[in-house]
Amino acid sequence: MEWTEVGIYTTAEGIELLCSKLTDIGIKGFAIRDAADFNEFLENKNGQWDYIDEDLMGLSECETCVTVYLPSNSQGADMLNDIRRTLAEMKAADTDGIYGRLEAELSSVREEDWANNWKKYFMPIEVGEKLVIKPSWEEYTGDGSRTILEIDPASSFGTGQHHTTRLCLELLEKSLTPGDRLLDMGCGSGILSIGAMLLGAGSAVAVDIEENSAAAAAENASKNHISSDVYKTYYGNILTDKAFADSITEEYDIITANIVADVLIAMKDFFYKCLKKGGTLIVSGIIEERMDEVVNALVAAGFSYPEPNICEGWAAVKLAK
Repeated sequence: MEWTEVGIYTTAEGIELLCSKLTDIGIKGFAIRDAADFNEFLENKNGQWDYIDEDLMGLSECETCVTVYLPSNSQGADMLNDIRRTLAEMKAADTDGIYGRLEAELSSVREEDWANNWKKYFMPIEVGEKLVIKPSWEEYTGDGSRTILEIDPASSFGTGQHHTTRLCLELLEKSLTPGDRLLDMGCGSGILSIGAMLLGAGSAVAVDIEENSAAAAAENASKNHISSDVYKTYYGNILTDKAFADSITEEYDIITANIVADVLIAMKDFFYKCLKKGGTLIVSGIIEERMDEVVNALVAAGFSYPEPNICEGWAAVKLAK
């Protein structure tokens, strides 16, 4: 498998939080370059180090960088977009700028090449009992029993190839009642809310912190012949923008959120406010090790009857209000 190196620029103060959030995305290993650590080593080095190469001395003034390696396939593309969404959330919350520029840069590959090379790995995939997800450039030949969800993620998370999306769609298929009103938080490409519409939802609202994700979701909804009268998209951060959070006032039958553990926990009261009594909350994007932490927080907020859906270290959970 080919890998792509991604350097994420922050500060010494931002390393711990950033690495925690990257772990929630599913990234298990990091290479950290930090001037503060290197300078501490220089000050405390023992007699075993009597020569340090001049190239290494450059680390004493380097910009702090957390380096990760992503597979050069559709899952890697999803993870890259999830990294960018996480960085946008961190930047929005970092009003004092203590975490640095919070930008991701790819090495050894041009951005435009990355945007296209992974497409060869994005093939039609059957999800649950009713849907098949496919990109516009691929054909699907089935027996006609499944509904086709055509998705072009562009620069937004959500191709259906990642476990978190599939687990969420499987729970959604079992939970949806025709005519339901759905709220999709952290919509990415819009795959969950569009899937819900194709499964019989009456209307959907898709929200993301990034403008390009909201635009991609609206475009994908149109490709699936879903009218803008019943499918609305918005962008904003409900955790930092109270006016925006307060503007989402309707009580929904179903809320989906495929994000990361910390954000799901932070949104628990918002979920409770926006979900009608007897409604269904489906959360995903959770590494299995943190599932209990997320479930406990949601139960403490008033939700009940958690029903997990787990696959290869990832978890989605269905709860009721």
